[in-house]
Amino acid sequence: MSNNHLLSTNSAPHSDVEHIKQRTNYLRGNLEETLKDVITGSITEDENRLMKFHGSYMQDDRDLRNERNKQKLEPAYQFMLRVRAAGGVVTPDQWLMMDRVAQKFANGTIRLTTRQSFQLHGVIKWNLKNTIREVNDAMLSTLAACGDVNRNVMCNPNPHQSDLHAEVYEWASRVSTHLDPQTRAYHEIWLDGEKVVDSLEGVEQEPIYGLVYLPRKFKIGVAVPPSNDVDVFSQDLGFIAIVDDAGKLKGFNVSVGGGMGMSHGDTKTYPQIARVIGFCTPEQMVDVAEKTVTIQRDYGDRSVRKHARFKYTIDDRGIEWFKDELNTRLGWKLEEARPYKFDSNGDRYGWVKGSNGKWHYTLFIQNGRIKDEGDLQLMTGLREIAKQHTGDFRLTANQNLIIGNVSAQKKKKVEELLATYGLTDGSYYSALRRNAMACVAFPTCGLAMAESERYLPALLDKIEPMLKETGLQDEDIVIRMTGCPNGCARPMLAEIAFIGKAQGKYNMYLGGGFRGERLNKLYKENIGEAEILDSLKPILARYASERQDGEHFGDFTIRAGYVKETIGGQDFHA
Repeated sequence: MSNNHLLSTNSAPHSDVEHIKQRTNYLRGNLEETLKDVITGSITEDENRLMKFHGSYMQDDRDLRNERNKQKLEPAYQFMLRVRAAGGVVTPDQWLMMDRVAQKFANGTIRLTTRQSFQLHGVIKWNLKNTIREVNDAMLSTLAACGDVNRNVMCNPNPHQSDLHAEVYEWASRVSTHLDPQTRAYHEIWLDGEKVVDSLEGVEQEPIYGLVYLPRKFKIGVAVPPSNDVDVFSQDLGFIAIVDDAGKLKGFNVSVGGGMGMSHGDTKTYPQIARVIGFCTPEQMVDVAEKTVTIQRDYGDRSVRKHARFKYTIDDRGIEWFKDELNTRLGWKLEEARPYKFDSNGDRYGWVKGSNGKWHYTLFIQNGRIKDEGDLQLMTGLREIAKQHTGDFRLTANQNLIIGNVSAQKKKKVEELLATYGLTDGSYYSALRRNAMACVAFPTCGLAMAESERYLPALLDKIEPMLKETGLQDEDIVIRMTGCPNGCARPMLAEIAFIGKAQGKYNMYLGGGFRGERLNKLYKENIGEAEILDSLKPILARYASERQDGEHFGDFTIRAGYVKETIGGQDFHA
């Protein structure tokens, strides 16, 4: 890309989305009028773009498309609604609210996301307002769960370091609140709030984002070593907690420029690993976050949305440019980064006693879907636990759930309810399955090219006998699947990954870092199940017999020559 383009990014003709945002009058647009239109269950494309800022995407049931088309009916339009909870921590009452609205307004299930948020699927247009109002009545929000703003701030749950988690979580929450959009449009449209401004010349302002917000979405994660469960290097901005020998929080290493999304066949798009650029104290964390966001606001590409993520802003100009710009805006310099070490990016299942004397139980939830199915009465069981529970619930970055801060007096009751409803830590599954993630994909995601959530469990059913045959059933291997290359389940960091290309066809990637520290690389392109299994079987057999002490699967596939090591995003397609 030429230097002239870099200098003229924001003076070049802006994309249609930028013009839409400019016309919305701080996220109002014509949403109120559109929602009242009883002729159709859909909304216009302009309003759908705007709806993302309010936490929702319009979708339709793709399983029904052909049949409804034959019947000359419009698609089965529905909305996915995303509910933010900074760091994934919610109260039992908030959990019960999510259960209630899922039954009343959605498809009867809850989806735990890879960003520690909730998703509801199947909400029809006429129920959006009531759903959002109930969410807000419970002190949660859908505002900025999607859209060109900072999304849900992730934070490591670390239940065995309860006191430290509480402190880190508090700082993560401050960052989240500080970066919330200030527009009153959300309250006006969904909560019947009093109108604050009627025109662009009014008094309302967005002090951080400005009139047109960011060029693309922005993601922040806070990790607490030794766990990298939030995949901090996948984030636009990461904070890595630095703790002294006494367990006291000293501050955070700062990492910038990560991001997962790409497009098939377009080598100008690529996933990227964030780079650590320095250290800040806890009191400086909010300032660092704000100034980083404003740099992306001012320099991010508003002409080409595929090139608008923060990773490209940094890669085009260089990491030293960014550090100089950040230091200038801060008025002070980051300190040198401090030593740290990650050992995994998975969850600790089962019971763990925290440093505060309370107990925490991590449930395995396959692909984050909360529903009742057969003997596993997951939704009912969690509802009954929430009625008794006096602690909290923590959504993990791996789509699992921690029943947190259980008192010694309540532990026995929780154990009884877990047993009654068949809720477990998944210890009878292979370690591979317990380290698996998948995005939603079909039937609701409009971007999906192939199945993901509905297919990965069946594929694992066929891989697990290979693991048992080679003695690898208890070996932790990170495997992820998505229906498209947008990267919602962070597949580009997995040791084994499948990214959808067409119905039943996937690109297969190998060599990601077990600790989330390295990208993987394409191994085979556009293959179906038979070739997937034929490809994996000899690799797993060799790994079982040839691995070195402590060698993880991703490291082995590089050493054995299956793929080359991917140092950074610019090398992803090489």
